[in-house]
Formats: sequence, C-alpha cells, structure tokens
Amino acid sequence: MNLEIPKKFRGLSHQAHQVAQQYFRPLSRKYDKAEHAYPRELDLLAALLDGMNAGSPEAVGAGSASKRGAGAEEGVRNGGNLSALLGVMELCWGDVGLLLAMPRQGLGNAAIAAVANEEQLARLRGTWAAMAITEPGCGSDSAAIRTTAVKDGDHYVLNGEKIFVTSGERADAVVVWASLDRSLGRAAIKSFVVEKGTPGMTVTRLEKKLGIKASDTASISFNDCRVPAANLLGNAEIDVQKGFAGVMETFDNTRPLVAGMAVGVAKAALDRTRELLSKAGCRFDYREPLLAVSHAEATLYRLEAEWETARLLTLKAAWMADNRLPNSKEASIAKAKAGRVANEITLKCVELAGALGYGEDELLEKWARDSKILDIFEGTQQIQLLIVARRLLGKSSSELK
Repeated sequence: MNLEIPKKFRGLSHQAHQVAQQYFRPLSRKYDKAEHAYPRELDLLAALLDGMNAGSPEAVGAGSASKRGAGAEEGVRNGGNLSALLGVMELCWGDVGLLLAMPRQGLGNAAIAAVANEEQLARLRGTWAAMAITEPGCGSDSAAIRTTAVKDGDHYVLNGEKIFVTSGERADAVVVWASLDRSLGRAAIKSFVVEKGTPGMTVTRLEKKLGIKASDTASISFNDCRVPAANLLGNAEIDVQKGFAGVMETFDNTRPLVAGMAVGVAKAALDRTRELLSKAGCRFDYREPLLAVSHAEATLYRLEAEWETARLLTLKAAWMADNRLPNSKEASIAKAKAGRVANEITLKCVELAGALGYGEDELLEKWARDSKILDIFEGTQQIQLLIVARRLLGKSSSELK
C-alpha cells in the first residue's frame, strides 16, 4: 500500500526531516549525557515554528492536534492532526527527547487545543504547557486520580501530587487533572491550567531515566494552590451522563502523536541498520524469496513490514480526528501497535548491528533506550489493549477491567 503524504504537507515533512538530520542528530549525544540540562539550541527552532504558525492557516505542532473546526469543509479533510503527526514522525527520526523538550510542543498544548474554549485559546496562545495526570497511587487508571479541586469564589483550590510530568520544571504552565467531587467518580474530573510560579505549586523532584534524557520529567506537589476559575479547561459543569468522556477526548488527539514518535524513532533505527548491513555485504533485493536471503536481510524485511503497519494505523487515527470521526479505538490501536513495534525494532536493530549497535559510537543504542517510554506513557500497552477490547465488545470500564 502506498499512502502518499498530502501535497500541502510535503514541504512541512521535508523541513522537519532536515531539522531532525541537521539540528537534532548532532545534539543527541550531548544532551543524552547531560540529563536535566536544558537544550538552549531549541529556543531558536521553537521561535521559527511559532513564526510558521502565525502566518499559516494550517498550523503545525502539538497545538494543532485538535478536532476543533474539523469537518467544517466539504469532503475529506487533511488538517492539524495530520500535519502535527507528520512533523512528529520526522523530528523523532532525529531525537525523541529533543522533541519532547521543544517549547510549546508539549502534550499540555495538545490538551489545550483539544478542549479549551475560544477565550482560553486566545489567552493561552504562546504558553508552553506540560501535562500532569499520573499520581503516586494512580498510574494507568486515570479515573482514579486523588488530586482535588475545590471551588472558592473565583478560584479553585488544588491539593495533590503529580509524578512523571514531562517538561514539568521548564514549561510555562501545567495542565493538571483534578476531581471536583471524588464521590461522583470519573464525571467530576476536570483539567486546569496552573501557571508556573503559582503559590502552592512546587516541583519536588526531577527523575533520572533510561532514555529521553534531554526532556525533564518532574514530580509536582499542589498544596492549597489557588487557580483562577477561568483556567478550568472546557465546561465546569459535572455531566454524569457524559462522564469521563470530555476530559478523555484529549487522548484521541495525543495518542496518535505518541504513536508517531514511535514510528519516527523506529524508522531511524531501520534506516541506520540498513546502511550498516549494506556495508557488511547485504544486497536487499526484494525480488528474492525470503528463504534465499540471509537471516539479517529477512529479519529487516519483517521489521519493515511491522513498521509500515504501525505507520498506516497511526496516519488513520490522526486522519479520523481531522474529519471528526470517533477515533478513540483507532487512537489506542495505533498507540499499542506503534509502541510495541518501536521497542521491538530498535532492540532488534541493536542486535543486528552486533557490538557496533551496542556502543556509543552509534545512536542505535540510544534509540533503543528512548523507544521504551513510547510504550508506557500516554497509556501503557496493556491499557491500550483494554480500551480496544472495551470498544470492540461494547463494554464499559466497570464491566471490563
């Protein structure tokens, strides 16, 4: 199957690839060895991206990943979700950690784009937003969060703790999930934009990680943290009928982006392994039957097929979001497939390259480390499969756990 990139996005895709090759790759090892050091080189790149968005009706980056306005035009639409995805794929061909460290390209920005009202969109334009969901006693089950938000006049008072917040220390603001009334369960969970420096919000720890070391991962505590009521994203009313669906819509846009990160880093590993094997004498003649080629060649062919599957599933999930089609199941399928495939491909490519793939002279070992998080955050592999099962069987979260 040959699914072409829409003509209007080819320039974007090419530019993103050049950035990955000429900007991200040379910085990869530097910030892999300097964990928690902020890549100042990204400031100029982020400013250029902001400039592109200011003058273009088709914005690029995480902030364009939204169903807002999609479907307003006749026929098939290729919009912000697809453009964001194509950019992410190419940039992660360069470096996943550096992409995650990019100002104003956080998952919090995608959340704002997905659920904020028009006033909030205008007011928060230019804000770099992190995303804070996970808690010490609440990992994959986002509905079990214990952080609370109590209305007090024109403010909400937040109390709780969040962990594994990507860009939690560096971002201008954090999108925090909290419950308005824990007795009402999922329906009472809302998201709040908490600006950096707000009294009561404290970064308590920076994590040391296996990969994506260019990106900071923080723990944040909220102690009587007063947030303006205007910073509650979307509708403040608790709709028991709609339940958790309103807040969860964010994932319909962000999970394809994480899948795109996995597709990008897996492609990087495949491309480099092909180069190394070609130098070692592999011919890569696709006309030959698998039984007539070397084990290394046959393995790479299989990995390429898995990669193509993940890529097509990911493109479909983003395209559905652009066309306002329900894509919760497809977003989870793409995230589950791409996350697992990226782990398998990058580790197998290290194996195929032998000792060369295991050393720091090559980026293969780094890509293998970076890829693991893509099967974990934004919902683990197991949770994605559970979501898919619920959708296929027509079961609720209480019926199928």
